[in-house]
Amino acid sequence: MSSKPLDSLRPTETLEIENGLTLVPRVKLNLTVFPSETSSVTKPIDEWLLKRALTDFLKTSFHVPITVPEEDLRIRRFKDLGKRKRVDPVADGTIFIRELEFLSNKNEDDLEVLEKNFLDWRSSLVEKMDGIQLNLEGFKFRLGVAIPATDDFQGMRKDWEAFYALGNRAGYSRGGSGRQQPDTIVLRGVPSRWFAEPRVSSKPSMLVTHTIFSTFGKIRNLNVAEDNDLGDKAGDDDGDIVAGLHCKIVVQFERYKDFYNALKVLCGRSLQKSLHMCVPRDPLAWVDVQGKFWDFDQRAIEQQGSRLKADYEVTWDKHGFFQNTRSHAPERSSRTAADSYRSGAPRRQPFFPHSGYDHSRPKRFKGVANGKNTVKELFGSS
Repeated sequence: MSSKPLDSLRPTETLEIENGLTLVPRVKLNLTVFPSETSSVTKPIDEWLLKRALTDFLKTSFHVPITVPEEDLRIRRFKDLGKRKRVDPVADGTIFIRELEFLSNKNEDDLEVLEKNFLDWRSSLVEKMDGIQLNLEGFKFRLGVAIPATDDFQGMRKDWEAFYALGNRAGYSRGGSGRQQPDTIVLRGVPSRWFAEPRVSSKPSMLVTHTIFSTFGKIRNLNVAEDNDLGDKAGDDDGDIVAGLHCKIVVQFERYKDFYNALKVLCGRSLQKSLHMCVPRDPLAWVDVQGKFWDFDQRAIEQQGSRLKADYEVTWDKHGFFQNTRSHAPERSSRTAADSYRSGAPRRQPFFPHSGYDHSRPKRFKGVANGKNTVKELFGSS
C-alpha cells in the first residue's frame, strides 16, 4: 500500500490501496450519436464502423496520438428505429482513455499546475470531439461528447457548495468556521468479490470494506450491500453489468478533509485488481489417500492479462443516507458495534451429535463405520 499523502497525488498517478487493489487514472467520456438533419436512418448503426471511425479520429487528430483498445469503447445501439423518437440518439456509449503517461511532467512539482494542465487537456479533448460529423455507409451522423458528472470533481464541488449554501442539512459535518460541509461518498459498480472475505463468502464484507476505505481516513459510518439496481437499469446490450455481482458502498468520514481527498482521488480513476495464482510443483500432486493437499510452490505468479478493472461511479451523498437509515430503522439501535462489521458469510448452524434436525438417528456411512474401505475404494480411483 502506498504511504504517499492523498493531497499530493498527481492527476495521472496510480495509488495502491489495501487488498491488492490499485486506483489507476482514466478519462471517461459519454458518447451520443444522432443522425444529421439531412440524413434519414432506416437501419441500426453499424457498431464496428462507428468504433473504427472514433479510434481513427483519436489517432490522427491530436498532436500525441490517442490509442483506445476495443474493449474500452462501448457502444449501445438503438435497435428498433420504429420506436425511436426524432430527438433520440441512434446510439450511445462510453469511451475510456487510460494511456495518460504523455501528460506526466516529471519536471513539474507544482500540483496546481499539473491539475490545471490535465483539466485543460481534457476540456480541449471534449471540445474537439463534440459535434464532429461521421459518415458511415453513406449516412451522416453527429457525435455528442460530455464528461460524466461522476468524473467531474470540480463540478461536484460546486454542487455541494451551492447545496449547503441554501441551508440543506442532509449528510453533512461542520467545518472549523461552523459552515455545513459534506462528509459521505457513494461508490457504485465495484465487484462484490473484491470486497469479500477470501474463502468465506462471495458477498461483500463490512470488515474488508472498512479496511480498504480506512486508507482515505477515519470512518464514522459504513454501509455495503449488493447493488441490484445497477443490473436492473442496464440495457439488453450491456453485458458488463449483471445484477447481484456488484455492490454499492456508502462511506461517512469523521473529517471533511478526508472526505474531500477521498472523493478527489476516486474521481477520474478505475479500480484495478491483480489476481495471483499458485502453481504446483507437480501437476499430478492431487489429494492423496492420507488427506494431504496439493504440494504448492509458495511463489505467487501473476497471471498474464489478469489485471481486471472496474469502472465504478463515485459521488457525494446529498440525501443523508445514514440519517435516513437511522430514522427508518430505530429498532437497529440496540445492535452492538461489532454487529456492523459482520461478514456477508452465512452463520454456522448448530451441530447435533446424536440426532438430525428431525430428531431421527443419523445414518452411518457403512464404508467408514466398519473401517475396511480405503479412500480410493470409497471415492473411486480417478
